[in-house]
Amino acid sequence: MKIITTVVISVLALAVAAFMLLAPASASSEYLAKHKMAFTETAFRHAQAENRLILIDVYAPWCPTCRRQHTVLNDYFAQNPNSDILVLQVDFDNQKDWVSYFKAPRQSTLALYRGEEQLWFSVAQTRESTIFAELKKHDQGAD
Repeated sequence: MKIITTVVISVLALAVAAFMLLAPASASSEYLAKHKMAFTETAFRHAQAENRLILIDVYAPWCPTCRRQHTVLNDYFAQNPNSDILVLQVDFDNQKDWVSYFKAPRQSTLALYRGEEQLWFSVAQTRESTIFAELKKHDQGAD
């Protein structure tokens, strides 16, 4: 009986962990979605040429830190709907050349650019106050 209980608890724990990995970053990521697009070299080079403010988001769907960052970013865009930041999401698992290009040591790396100049670089940062401060420092559309 003890073995069956242990197995059931283990299976439930795995199910909860799997659900947490697959759950969306926040209840509503509509604000982030308006500013975010999948990374392509064309989109990146075009945004650089326009001297846009670009947030490179090196992301993996299985990464809990990335999901926390997306919650913070969603909150930022909810509070700053006129933000001029373009979020380009680099797929950590499938865009290794670009992960290397941005010198991202791991998923959950954020890098902020204005044109070709890198303004901020962060790995695994989830503190709202830190992320907000760095974005607002450079975001001309922030409220």
